[in-house]
Amino acid sequence: MPKPTDIRVLESHVYFLPSNMRVPLKFGPETVHDATCVRVRVKVEARNGRVAEGWGETPLAASWVWPSTLTIAERVERMKAFALRTSKLLTAFGQQSHPMELAHDFQHQHLLPALDALNAELGGHAMPYLGALVVFSAFDIAVHDAFGRAHECDTYATYNADFMNRDLSAFINAEAVSFAGKYPQDYLVSDVPKTLPVWHLVGGVDALEQQDLNGSEPNDGYPVLLADWIQRDGLKCFKVKLRGTDAAWDFERMQRVGRIGFANGVRWLSADFNCTVKEPAYVNEIMDKLLRDEPEIYARTLYVEQPFPYDLEANQIDVRSVSARKPLFLDESAHDWEFVRLGRQLGWSGVALKTCKTQTGALLSLCWAKAHGMPLMVQDLTNPMLAMIPHVRLAAHAGTIQGVECNAMQFYPEASKPEQAIHPGLYQRRNGIVDLSTLRGHGFGYREGEIQRELPAEVV
Repeated sequence: MPKPTDIRVLESHVYFLPSNMRVPLKFGPETVHDATCVRVRVKVEARNGRVAEGWGETPLAASWVWPSTLTIAERVERMKAFALRTSKLLTAFGQQSHPMELAHDFQHQHLLPALDALNAELGGHAMPYLGALVVFSAFDIAVHDAFGRAHECDTYATYNADFMNRDLSAFINAEAVSFAGKYPQDYLVSDVPKTLPVWHLVGGVDALEQQDLNGSEPNDGYPVLLADWIQRDGLKCFKVKLRGTDAAWDFERMQRVGRIGFANGVRWLSADFNCTVKEPAYVNEIMDKLLRDEPEIYARTLYVEQPFPYDLEANQIDVRSVSARKPLFLDESAHDWEFVRLGRQLGWSGVALKTCKTQTGALLSLCWAKAHGMPLMVQDLTNPMLAMIPHVRLAAHAGTIQGVECNAMQFYPEASKPEQAIHPGLYQRRNGIVDLSTLRGHGFGYREGEIQRELPAEVV
Protein backbone atom coordinates (compact mmCIF):
# COMPACT_ATOMS: atom_id res chain seq x y z
CA MET A 1 0.00 0.00 0.00
CA PRO A 2 1.36 3.49 -0.84
CA LYS A 3 2.68 5.45 2.11
CA PRO A 4 1.65 9.00 3.01
CA THR A 5 5.35 9.90 2.94
CA ASP A 6 5.68 9.08 -0.79
CA ILE A 7 6.80 12.07 -2.85
CA ARG A 8 6.65 13.26 -6.43
CA VAL A 9 8.84 15.88 -8.10
CA LEU A 10 7.01 19.13 -8.82
CA GLU A 11 9.91 21.24 -10.08
CA SER A 12 13.52 20.81 -11.11
CA HIS A 13 16.04 23.61 -11.60
CA VAL A 14 19.57 23.35 -13.03
CA TYR A 15 22.67 25.50 -12.46
CA PHE A 16 26.19 25.09 -13.85
CA LEU A 17 29.12 26.15 -11.68
CA PRO A 18 32.53 26.33 -13.43
CA SER A 19 35.85 26.23 -11.54
CA ASN A 20 39.47 26.51 -12.62
CA MET A 21 41.97 24.09 -11.11
CA ARG A 22 45.03 25.53 -9.40
CA VAL A 23 47.09 22.59 -10.66
CA PRO A 24 46.22 20.10 -13.42
CA LEU A 25 44.79 16.67 -12.62
CA LYS A 26 45.70 13.71 -14.79
CA PHE A 27 42.89 11.21 -15.41
CA GLY A 28 44.33 8.20 -17.23
CA PRO A 29 45.52 9.51 -20.60
CA GLU A 30 43.98 13.01 -20.16
CA THR A 31 44.95 16.03 -18.09
CA VAL A 32 42.18 18.26 -16.72
CA HIS A 33 42.60 21.99 -16.05
CA ASP A 34 39.06 23.03 -15.09
CA ALA A 35 35.75 21.54 -14.02
CA THR A 36 32.04 22.23 -14.18
CA CYS A 37 29.60 21.12 -11.50
CA VAL A 38 25.91 20.68 -12.14
CA ARG A 39 23.78 21.77 -9.19
CA VAL A 40 20.12 20.78 -9.02
CA ARG A 41 17.28 22.11 -6.91
CA VAL A 42 14.07 20.09 -6.80
CA LYS A 43 10.72 20.76 -5.21
CA VAL A 44 8.73 17.74 -4.05
CA GLU A 45 5.30 17.10 -2.59
CA ALA A 46 4.31 14.16 -0.39
CA ARG A 47 0.93 12.42 -0.36
CA ASN A 48 0.38 13.92 3.09
CA GLY A 49 0.70 17.40 1.60
CA ARG A 50 4.18 18.23 2.81
CA VAL A 51 6.31 20.22 0.37
CA ALA A 52 10.08 20.67 0.46
CA GLU A 53 13.07 21.56 -1.64
CA GLY A 54 16.28 19.57 -1.93
CA TRP A 55 19.72 20.05 -3.44
CA GLY A 56 22.13 17.82 -5.34
CA GLU A 57 25.42 18.45 -7.06
CA THR A 58 28.17 16.60 -8.90
CA PRO A 59 31.15 17.45 -11.12
CA LEU A 60 30.64 16.68 -14.82
CA ALA A 61 33.88 14.70 -14.92
CA ALA A 62 33.95 13.93 -18.64
CA SER A 63 37.49 12.52 -18.58
CA TRP A 64 36.50 9.97 -15.97
CA VAL A 65 33.17 8.87 -17.44
CA TRP A 66 33.72 9.17 -21.17
CA PRO A 67 36.94 8.12 -22.94
CA SER A 68 36.72 9.80 -26.34
CA THR A 69 38.56 11.71 -29.05
CA LEU A 70 36.15 14.59 -28.47
CA THR A 71 37.63 17.44 -26.48
CA ILE A 72 36.79 17.59 -22.79
CA ALA A 73 34.82 20.79 -23.44
CA GLU A 74 32.72 19.08 -26.11
CA ARG A 75 31.92 16.20 -23.80
CA VAL A 76 30.98 18.53 -20.96
CA GLU A 77 28.61 20.43 -23.27
CA ARG A 78 26.84 17.18 -24.17
CA MET A 79 26.54 16.28 -20.49
CA LYS A 80 25.07 19.71 -19.80
CA ALA A 81 22.53 19.21 -22.56
CA PHE A 82 21.61 15.86 -21.05
CA ALA A 83 21.12 17.50 -17.65
CA LEU A 84 18.53 19.88 -19.11
CA ARG A 85 16.72 17.01 -20.80
CA THR A 86 16.78 14.99 -17.57
CA SER A 87 15.34 17.91 -15.63
CA LYS A 88 12.28 18.08 -17.88
CA LEU A 89 11.76 14.32 -17.89
CA LEU A 90 11.98 14.06 -14.11
CA THR A 91 9.47 16.86 -13.58
CA ALA A 92 7.06 15.18 -15.98
CA PHE A 93 7.59 11.72 -14.45
CA GLY A 94 4.83 12.10 -11.87
CA GLN A 95 5.51 8.93 -9.87
CA GLN A 96 4.90 9.12 -6.12
CA SER A 97 7.20 6.91 -4.06
CA HIS A 98 10.32 6.77 -1.93
CA PRO A 99 13.40 8.33 -3.59
CA MET A 100 15.06 4.95 -4.14
CA GLU A 101 11.94 3.61 -5.84
CA LEU A 102 11.48 6.79 -7.84
CA ALA A 103 15.11 6.81 -9.04
CA HIS A 104 15.14 3.09 -9.84
CA ASP A 105 11.99 3.32 -11.94
CA PHE A 106 13.04 6.55 -13.65
CA GLN A 107 16.38 5.07 -14.66
CA HIS A 108 14.80 1.97 -16.13
CA GLN A 109 11.92 3.74 -17.87
CA HIS A 110 13.40 7.06 -19.00
CA LEU A 111 17.15 7.51 -18.50
CA LEU A 112 18.40 5.05 -21.13
CA PRO A 113 15.82 6.09 -23.76
CA ALA A 114 16.76 9.73 -23.15
CA LEU A 115 20.44 8.90 -23.56
CA ASP A 116 19.74 7.01 -26.79
CA ALA A 117 17.71 9.94 -28.11
CA LEU A 118 20.42 12.48 -27.32
CA ASN A 119 23.13 10.34 -28.89
CA ALA A 120 21.03 9.84 -32.02
CA GLU A 121 20.50 13.58 -32.36
CA LEU A 122 24.15 14.47 -31.84
CA GLY A 123 25.49 11.69 -34.05
CA GLY A 124 28.72 9.79 -33.39
CA HIS A 125 30.83 9.82 -30.21
CA ALA A 126 27.99 8.46 -28.08
CA MET A 127 27.95 9.39 -24.42
CA PRO A 128 28.15 6.17 -22.37
CA TYR A 129 25.72 5.10 -19.68
CA LEU A 130 28.19 6.11 -16.97
CA GLY A 131 27.96 9.68 -18.27
CA ALA A 132 24.19 9.55 -17.99
CA LEU A 133 24.45 8.23 -14.44
CA VAL A 134 26.77 11.05 -13.41
CA VAL A 135 24.35 13.64 -14.76
CA PHE A 136 21.33 11.98 -13.14
CA SER A 137 23.15 11.62 -9.82
CA ALA A 138 22.70 15.32 -9.05
CA PHE A 139 18.93 14.97 -9.49
CA ASP A 140 18.83 11.74 -7.49
CA ILE A 141 20.78 13.26 -4.61
CA ALA A 142 18.47 16.29 -4.62
CA VAL A 143 15.38 14.07 -4.38
CA HIS A 144 16.87 12.09 -1.47
CA ASP A 145 17.68 15.40 0.25
CA ALA A 146 14.19 16.78 -0.34
CA PHE A 147 12.58 13.62 1.02
CA GLY A 148 14.36 13.99 4.34
CA ARG A 149 13.43 17.65 4.53
CA ALA A 150 9.79 16.98 3.69
CA HIS A 151 9.55 14.61 6.64
CA GLU A 152 11.84 16.62 8.94
CA CYS A 153 14.46 13.94 9.40
CA ASP A 154 17.90 12.91 8.28
CA THR A 155 17.86 11.32 4.82
CA TYR A 156 19.73 8.29 6.21
CA ALA A 157 16.85 7.67 8.63
CA THR A 158 14.53 6.94 5.70
CA TYR A 159 16.12 3.79 4.24
CA ASN A 160 13.82 1.36 6.04
CA ALA A 161 10.33 -0.13 6.11
CA ASP A 162 8.86 2.95 7.78
CA PHE A 163 9.39 4.96 4.60
CA MET A 164 10.05 2.49 1.76
CA ASN A 165 7.26 0.62 -0.02
CA ARG A 166 9.60 -2.06 -1.40
CA ASP A 167 12.29 -4.11 0.30
CA LEU A 168 15.64 -4.79 -1.38
CA SER A 169 14.33 -7.89 -3.15
CA ALA A 170 12.38 -5.57 -5.45
CA PHE A 171 15.64 -4.00 -6.63
CA ILE A 172 18.11 -6.90 -6.40
CA ASN A 173 17.62 -10.38 -7.80
CA ALA A 174 18.28 -12.84 -4.99
CA GLU A 175 20.67 -15.70 -5.64
CA ALA A 176 22.73 -17.20 -2.82
CA VAL A 177 21.67 -14.34 -0.55
CA SER A 178 18.04 -13.37 -0.02
CA PHE A 179 17.15 -9.71 0.28
CA ALA A 180 13.53 -10.32 1.18
CA GLY A 181 12.56 -8.24 4.19
CA LYS A 182 15.86 -6.38 4.03
CA TYR A 183 16.36 -2.63 3.59
CA PRO A 184 19.44 -0.46 3.08
CA GLN A 185 19.43 0.42 6.78
CA ASP A 186 20.28 -3.23 7.54
CA TYR A 187 23.65 -2.82 5.78
CA LEU A 188 24.64 0.62 7.10
CA VAL A 189 26.83 1.09 10.16
CA SER A 190 24.93 1.68 13.38
CA ASP A 191 27.56 3.86 15.06
CA VAL A 192 28.19 6.55 12.44
CA PRO A 193 31.54 8.32 12.91
CA LYS A 194 31.85 12.10 13.02
CA THR A 195 35.39 12.06 11.64
CA LEU A 196 36.95 9.99 8.86
CA PRO A 197 40.56 9.30 7.86
CA VAL A 198 41.14 11.15 4.59
CA TRP A 199 43.02 10.10 1.45
CA HIS A 200 45.15 12.50 -0.58
CA LEU A 201 45.33 12.02 -4.35
CA VAL A 202 48.83 11.99 -5.85
CA GLY A 203 48.08 12.95 -9.45
CA GLY A 204 50.07 11.73 -12.40
CA VAL A 205 51.60 15.16 -13.05
CA ASP A 206 51.94 16.27 -9.41
CA ALA A 207 55.36 17.45 -8.29
CA LEU A 208 56.67 15.16 -5.58
CA GLU A 209 59.98 16.83 -4.71
CA GLN A 210 61.93 19.99 -5.52
CA GLN A 211 63.48 18.36 -8.57
CA ASP A 212 60.03 17.96 -10.15
CA LEU A 213 59.21 21.68 -10.17
CA ASN A 214 59.14 23.32 -13.60
CA GLY A 215 58.25 26.91 -12.74
CA SER A 216 54.57 26.68 -13.68
CA GLU A 217 53.40 25.86 -10.16
CA PRO A 218 51.00 28.28 -8.45
CA ASN A 219 52.24 30.57 -5.71
CA ASP A 220 48.92 30.82 -3.90
CA GLY A 221 49.69 29.79 -0.34
CA TYR A 222 48.67 26.16 -0.80
CA PRO A 223 51.22 23.32 -0.75
CA VAL A 224 52.71 21.93 -3.94
CA LEU A 225 55.26 19.32 -2.89
CA LEU A 226 54.20 16.07 -1.25
CA ALA A 227 56.04 16.58 2.04
CA ASP A 228 54.43 20.01 2.43
CA TRP A 229 50.95 18.53 1.97
CA ILE A 230 51.71 15.90 4.60
CA GLN A 231 52.99 18.48 7.06
CA ARG A 232 50.05 20.85 6.62
CA ASP A 233 47.23 18.28 6.55
CA GLY A 234 48.68 15.53 8.75
CA LEU A 235 48.08 13.04 5.95
CA LYS A 236 48.29 9.29 6.53
CA CYS A 237 46.83 7.91 3.27
CA PHE A 238 47.88 8.39 -0.35
CA LYS A 239 46.05 7.30 -3.48
CA VAL A 240 48.60 7.16 -6.31
CA LYS A 241 47.53 7.76 -9.91
CA LEU A 242 49.49 5.53 -12.31
CA ARG A 243 49.75 5.39 -16.10
CA GLY A 244 49.00 1.73 -16.76
CA THR A 245 51.04 1.91 -19.97
CA ASP A 246 54.56 2.34 -18.61
CA ALA A 247 55.49 -0.24 -15.99
CA ALA A 248 58.87 1.31 -15.18
CA TRP A 249 57.27 4.71 -14.56
CA ASP A 250 54.48 3.19 -12.48
CA PHE A 251 56.90 1.23 -10.31
CA GLU A 252 59.10 4.28 -9.76
CA ARG A 253 56.05 6.40 -8.93
CA MET A 254 54.92 3.97 -6.24
CA GLN A 255 58.48 3.76 -4.97
CA ARG A 256 59.01 7.52 -4.76
CA VAL A 257 55.60 8.27 -3.23
CA GLY A 258 56.03 5.47 -0.71
CA ARG A 259 59.50 6.58 0.37
CA ILE A 260 58.52 10.24 0.71
CA GLY A 261 55.31 9.35 2.48
CA PHE A 262 56.69 6.85 4.96
CA ALA A 263 59.52 9.21 5.90
CA ASN A 264 56.88 11.78 6.84
CA GLY A 265 54.39 9.59 8.70
CA VAL A 266 52.12 8.29 5.93
CA ARG A 267 50.83 4.79 6.66
CA TRP A 268 48.77 3.61 3.69
CA LEU A 269 48.85 3.67 -0.11
CA SER A 270 46.55 2.59 -2.91
CA ALA A 271 47.32 2.28 -6.63
CA ASP A 272 44.86 3.65 -9.20
CA PHE A 273 45.41 2.81 -12.88
CA ASN A 274 42.18 4.45 -14.18
CA CYS A 275 41.19 1.71 -16.65
CA THR A 276 44.37 1.90 -18.76
CA VAL A 277 45.70 -1.67 -18.28
CA LYS A 278 44.88 -4.43 -20.77
CA GLU A 279 46.32 -7.54 -19.10
CA PRO A 280 46.55 -8.71 -15.45
CA ALA A 281 50.22 -9.53 -15.98
CA TYR A 282 51.02 -5.82 -16.12
CA VAL A 283 49.70 -5.20 -12.59
CA ASN A 284 51.10 -8.48 -11.27
CA GLU A 285 54.62 -7.65 -12.40
CA ILE A 286 54.52 -4.28 -10.64
CA MET A 287 53.13 -5.79 -7.44
CA ASP A 288 55.70 -8.61 -7.52
CA LYS A 289 58.54 -6.16 -8.04
CA LEU A 290 57.31 -4.07 -5.11
CA LEU A 291 57.13 -7.20 -2.94
CA ARG A 292 60.69 -8.11 -3.90
CA ASP A 293 62.37 -4.68 -3.91
CA GLU A 294 60.10 -2.53 -1.70
CA PRO A 295 58.38 -4.89 0.74
CA GLU A 296 57.18 -2.11 3.04
CA ILE A 297 55.53 -0.29 0.15
CA TYR A 298 53.90 -3.54 -0.94
CA ALA A 299 52.71 -4.30 2.60
CA ARG A 300 51.18 -0.84 3.05
CA THR A 301 49.39 -0.81 -0.31
CA LEU A 302 45.87 -1.53 0.89
CA TYR A 303 44.30 -2.15 -2.50
CA VAL A 304 44.55 -1.71 -6.27
CA GLU A 305 41.83 0.32 -7.99
CA GLN A 306 40.31 -0.30 -11.44
CA PRO A 307 43.28 -1.16 -13.68
CA PHE A 308 41.16 -2.60 -16.48
CA PRO A 309 38.71 -1.09 -19.02
CA TYR A 310 35.55 0.08 -17.34
CA ASP A 311 33.17 -1.57 -19.82
CA LEU A 312 33.08 -4.76 -17.79
CA GLU A 313 30.66 -6.59 -20.06
CA ALA A 314 32.84 -6.05 -23.13
CA ASN A 315 36.09 -6.77 -21.24
CA GLN A 316 35.40 -9.82 -19.07
CA ILE A 317 38.98 -10.32 -17.91
CA ASP A 318 39.76 -12.98 -15.31
CA VAL A 319 41.46 -10.89 -12.63
CA ARG A 320 41.88 -13.49 -9.89
CA SER A 321 45.68 -13.40 -10.20
CA VAL A 322 45.63 -9.69 -9.28
CA SER A 323 43.21 -10.19 -6.38
CA ALA A 324 45.47 -12.97 -5.08
CA ARG A 325 48.18 -10.35 -4.59
CA LYS A 326 46.16 -7.35 -3.40
CA PRO A 327 42.48 -6.53 -2.92
CA LEU A 328 41.19 -5.35 -6.31
CA PHE A 329 38.44 -2.72 -6.22
CA LEU A 330 35.91 -1.91 -8.92
CA ASP A 331 35.43 1.80 -9.54
CA GLU A 332 34.43 2.99 -13.02
CA SER A 333 33.02 -0.48 -13.73
CA ALA A 334 30.71 -0.51 -10.71
CA HIS A 335 27.74 1.25 -12.33
CA ASP A 336 25.27 -0.69 -10.19
CA TRP A 337 24.87 -3.91 -8.21
CA GLU A 338 24.62 -6.04 -11.36
CA PHE A 339 28.07 -4.91 -12.49
CA VAL A 340 29.37 -5.54 -8.97
CA ARG A 341 28.02 -9.08 -9.24
CA LEU A 342 29.73 -9.57 -12.61
CA GLY A 343 32.95 -8.17 -11.19
CA ARG A 344 32.91 -10.60 -8.31
CA GLN A 345 32.43 -13.47 -10.76
CA LEU A 346 35.54 -12.29 -12.63
CA GLY A 347 37.61 -12.13 -9.44
CA TRP A 348 37.33 -8.53 -8.26
CA SER A 349 37.34 -8.40 -4.48
CA GLY A 350 36.00 -4.98 -3.45
CA VAL A 351 33.96 -1.97 -4.54
CA ALA A 352 34.76 1.74 -4.59
CA LEU A 353 31.43 3.52 -4.17
CA LYS A 354 30.73 6.98 -5.55
CA THR A 355 27.67 9.17 -5.09
CA CYS A 356 28.20 10.41 -8.66
CA LYS A 357 26.76 7.09 -9.87
CA THR A 358 23.60 8.08 -7.93
CA GLN A 359 22.89 7.83 -4.24
CA THR A 360 20.34 5.12 -5.06
CA GLY A 361 22.82 3.04 -7.05
CA ALA A 362 25.56 3.46 -4.46
CA LEU A 363 23.26 2.16 -1.72
CA LEU A 364 22.16 -0.86 -3.77
CA SER A 365 25.77 -1.69 -4.66
CA LEU A 366 26.70 -1.29 -0.98
CA CYS A 367 23.97 -3.73 0.08
CA TRP A 368 24.88 -6.34 -2.53
CA ALA A 369 28.60 -6.05 -1.79
CA LYS A 370 28.19 -6.32 1.98
CA ALA A 371 25.82 -9.25 1.66
CA HIS A 372 28.51 -11.04 -0.37
CA GLY A 373 31.46 -10.14 1.84
CA MET A 374 33.06 -7.52 -0.42
CA PRO A 375 34.93 -4.68 1.32
CA LEU A 376 34.11 -1.07 0.45
CA MET A 377 35.78 2.26 -0.15
CA VAL A 378 34.21 5.59 -1.04
CA GLN A 379 36.20 7.45 -3.68
CA ASP A 380 36.17 11.08 -4.69
CA LEU A 381 35.32 12.66 -8.02
CA THR A 382 37.09 15.84 -6.90
CA ASN A 383 33.86 16.89 -5.19
CA PRO A 384 33.76 20.57 -4.18
CA MET A 385 31.00 22.71 -2.71
CA LEU A 386 27.74 20.87 -1.90
CA ALA A 387 28.93 17.74 -3.75
CA MET A 388 31.30 17.02 -0.87
CA ILE A 389 28.56 16.47 1.70
CA PRO A 390 26.61 13.44 0.36
CA HIS A 391 30.01 12.00 -0.61
CA VAL A 392 31.41 11.98 2.92
CA ARG A 393 28.07 11.01 4.44
CA LEU A 394 28.01 7.88 2.28
CA ALA A 395 31.49 7.00 3.51
CA ALA A 396 30.50 7.52 7.13
CA HIS A 397 27.47 5.23 6.80
CA ALA A 398 29.08 2.62 4.56
CA GLY A 399 31.83 1.39 6.87
CA THR A 400 34.82 1.59 4.51
CA ILE A 401 38.15 -0.16 4.95
CA GLN A 402 39.84 3.19 5.64
CA GLY A 403 38.02 6.50 5.61
CA VAL A 404 37.29 8.48 2.46
CA GLU A 405 39.12 10.14 -0.40
CA CYS A 406 38.71 13.95 -0.57
CA ASN A 407 40.83 15.86 -3.06
CA ALA A 408 38.87 18.99 -4.06
CA MET A 409 40.92 20.96 -1.52
CA GLN A 410 44.01 20.05 -3.55
CA PHE A 411 42.78 21.04 -6.99
CA TYR A 412 40.31 23.91 -6.44
CA PRO A 413 40.20 24.82 -2.74
CA GLU A 414 38.92 28.35 -3.39
CA ALA A 415 35.78 26.95 -5.05
CA SER A 416 34.45 25.81 -1.66
CA LYS A 417 35.26 28.87 0.44
CA PRO A 418 31.59 29.74 1.17
CA GLU A 419 30.90 26.15 2.29
CA GLN A 420 34.15 26.04 4.26
CA ALA A 421 32.99 29.01 6.33
CA ILE A 422 30.13 26.87 7.70
CA HIS A 423 31.90 23.47 7.66
CA PRO A 424 35.61 24.23 8.26
CA GLY A 425 36.52 20.69 9.25
CA LEU A 426 34.98 19.25 6.11
CA TYR A 427 36.61 21.47 3.50
CA GLN A 428 40.00 21.47 5.20
CA ARG A 429 41.92 18.29 5.99
CA ARG A 430 43.64 18.50 9.34
CA ASN A 431 45.39 15.79 11.39
CA GLY A 432 44.69 13.35 8.57
CA ILE A 433 40.89 13.53 8.90
CA VAL A 434 37.79 15.30 7.70
CA ASP A 435 35.26 16.36 10.34
CA LEU A 436 31.54 15.90 9.68
CA SER A 437 30.32 17.24 13.02
CA THR A 438 28.96 20.51 11.60
CA LEU A 439 26.50 18.68 9.32
CA ARG A 440 23.05 18.79 10.88
CA GLY A 441 19.42 19.39 10.15
CA HIS A 442 17.12 17.59 7.78
CA GLY A 443 18.01 15.88 4.52
CA PHE A 444 21.77 15.64 4.08
CA GLY A 445 22.38 18.43 6.60
CA TYR A 446 23.92 20.87 4.13
CA ARG A 447 22.88 24.02 6.04
CA GLU A 448 22.94 25.70 2.63
CA GLY A 449 20.79 28.56 3.93
CA GLU A 450 23.79 29.69 5.96
CA ILE A 451 26.23 29.37 3.05
CA GLN A 452 26.88 32.71 1.36
CA ARG A 453 27.08 31.53 -2.24
CA GLU A 454 25.67 33.45 -5.17
CA LEU A 455 24.43 30.99 -7.77
CA PRO A 456 24.65 31.64 -11.50
CA ALA A 457 21.44 32.09 -13.46
CA GLU A 458 19.30 29.00 -13.73
CA VAL A 459 19.62 27.26 -17.10
CA VAL A 460 16.33 26.49 -18.82
